[in-house]
Amino acid sequence: MKRRAWITLGAVVLGGGGVATYAVAGPSSGHGQAKRPVKVYALALQDAASGKRELPRTQTKQFSMLGVSWKDAGKRLHGTAQVRTHSIGTGEWTAWKDLEANVDPVEDPEAGADARGASEPLWVGPSDGVQVQVVHKDGSTSSALPKGLAVDLVDPGVATAAEQKAAPAAYAADVTPTDSVSPTDSASPTDSATPTDSASPTDSASPSDSASPSTSASPSTSSSPSASASASPTAGTPTAPPSTVPEPPIVSRADWGADESLSPDPSEYNADVKAVFVHHTDGTNDYSCADSAAIVRGIYAYHTQTNGWNDIGYNFLVDKCGTIFEGRKGGVGLPVLGAHTYGWNRESAGIAVLGEYTTTGATDAALESVARIAAWKLGQYKADPATTVQLKAGATQTNYFATGFTAGNSYTFNRISGHRDGYNTQCPGSSLYAQLPTVRAWASGPVQGLKLTSLSGAGLSGSTYYTKGAVTAKWSTTTPGSLISRFELLVDGKVAATASGTSTSVGATLALGTHTVAVRAVHQSGKTTTTAALNVVAETTAPTFTTAPQLSLRTGTVNTSAVPVTLGWKVTDNAALKSVSLLTPTSATFGPTTTSSSRTATSGTASTWSMKAYDYAGNTRTSSASFTPVILQETSATKSGSWTARSSTSYLGGKSYSSGSKGASLTWTFTGRSASWVVSRASTSGQAYVYVDGVKVSTVDLKSSTTLYRQAIWTKTWSSGAKHTVKIVVVGTSGRPTVTTDGLVYVK
Repeated sequence: MKRRAWITLGAVVLGGGGVATYAVAGPSSGHGQAKRPVKVYALALQDAASGKRELPRTQTKQFSMLGVSWKDAGKRLHGTAQVRTHSIGTGEWTAWKDLEANVDPVEDPEAGADARGASEPLWVGPSDGVQVQVVHKDGSTSSALPKGLAVDLVDPGVATAAEQKAAPAAYAADVTPTDSVSPTDSASPTDSATPTDSASPTDSASPSDSASPSTSASPSTSSSPSASASASPTAGTPTAPPSTVPEPPIVSRADWGADESLSPDPSEYNADVKAVFVHHTDGTNDYSCADSAAIVRGIYAYHTQTNGWNDIGYNFLVDKCGTIFEGRKGGVGLPVLGAHTYGWNRESAGIAVLGEYTTTGATDAALESVARIAAWKLGQYKADPATTVQLKAGATQTNYFATGFTAGNSYTFNRISGHRDGYNTQCPGSSLYAQLPTVRAWASGPVQGLKLTSLSGAGLSGSTYYTKGAVTAKWSTTTPGSLISRFELLVDGKVAATASGTSTSVGATLALGTHTVAVRAVHQSGKTTTTAALNVVAETTAPTFTTAPQLSLRTGTVNTSAVPVTLGWKVTDNAALKSVSLLTPTSATFGPTTTSSSRTATSGTASTWSMKAYDYAGNTRTSSASFTPVILQETSATKSGSWTARSSTSYLGGKSYSSGSKGASLTWTFTGRSASWVVSRASTSGQAYVYVDGVKVSTVDLKSSTTLYRQAIWTKTWSSGAKHTVKIVVVGTSGRPTVTTDGLVYVK
């Protein structure tokens, strides 16, 4: 046997100062997670002393969507309807929220005189309490408001496998309520229900007894905005024409859990689809995409059970994650007559984006799906989504921009238009409306924002790329990949490789020589756009070291562990040299025009100087040579004349020779390709002659304003290693004749 749910009663202050009692249903003790059908509960609003209508109590069952409805769909609600709900998830009451009451009227009131007027439904998520207040816009008494005002609470139920898995056991059991208050019996404050007659789950109203369905037309006579005042519907079921573009994935009515018993009437069809109107469903944007199917079921139930229409109004619905849902039944490939845009349903399809987009734009995923479904439907009738079309007005009215329409006359519309283009409403919201040019561009083509971002496997020098042959082109677009048929890599104007529309790169191997490379994007419509061509040279010739790495001595301070040297080289390339790197005994990288670098080397140790040259194509060549700097102390020289030995830790090896005698000399003999004379310098230092292989080559002045030790003051380098003699001769400079020598360094 089923156990009753517990009920909590309370009271809160409404925004206008009135007090409304509410009942909050606790979870039942059911433990099943079976499917739960969609249900709509109607609760009448009552007159309040303040001249408004309000809800003195709430329904006790769980709901996730609600709206306000009234008798006679031909009447308008000239006022403000506000609701607040008690969240099951947080246990808190929400802030007051406005309902969108400026909705499209019924196009053929005589066909559905019993249909109810209603606000747009608002998704609030799982809730178990509600408060409502409706105030006339000019503050007059509630008598100016429509009769039979009620709040309609929609429980979308549990229908899909994923929802059954996620549904709490407490809300999975199906409990049939009875005896709900009818909206047609709007109670006065004196006859509102007391806590003692608050309904339990076993005696609350069943959906079939709720006011909305009972007071609206039967399924065979129900009316909706789709009952156009213009042309008659096409007889029979047409054949779905093929489209110029692929059909996107669409969640079927069966898959989102449509209860087809709510829509027993046969589908009606238009002759074709000339345009698409984009809508938003209003409500929150904070919904989880896991709830999208439930939101669609809720809208479906609201349109059929509250509005009294024969089906959901929109042909398609799209959530913020880009999932497309089949809307009105009849076949997604057919021109099903919808109920979405007053006066224009006979030649169009309606696509609604779940959410509210007045100040916040729709997600790229949603825009992408709107573009895909619009392109597919229009493509069935060979219509370009970026063009305009003449539509025949089914009603006399003005739109949001105060443009007047007269029934029976034709007017120009964009193939993809907003609801506000055809009717005086803010829908689809200013932000989404501003995004419609993007939707048109994505749907129509060509591909937008195509950029060739890089060409890997090739190096750029100036305006030309160089490669050994294999390249990978990478690109980006602003048009989503789902709307792109393919990408083509063009080499010299011909297709060398192809990639899918969702790809961002493709590779190819170029023959040796000069080429042009570009990327062409093929939109699903067949329209193409191509990037500017790149100049690419394919070549496999490695750089050439015209001068292998060479080490020569340079001036500077000499230490046994760091002898100042210059590394020199020369490299050429047949195409474009990129860089030269020193690999050992240390690392460095040089530009293509650099041919030397000041380094240091350890004396007495052979070091291999290895260099690698790179060209822009990626070709390389390595060249290496080994060199050993050798320090020859002054004691190893052949002396002539008078020389005095000196000792100091500042000298190389701790000793040096000094002489002020004119003509005194030191001679070193060695085999190498570079030499440097090392001295000490001071303000009193004199001059010396330098002879190389018996020939005087230089006069060197050792004078310095500061005292310096171990200075390589003179250097000489030859093209190749050979036996050489270096002789130092004291000049005997007047007033400062002294020369102090610290040895000779050579490279072998």
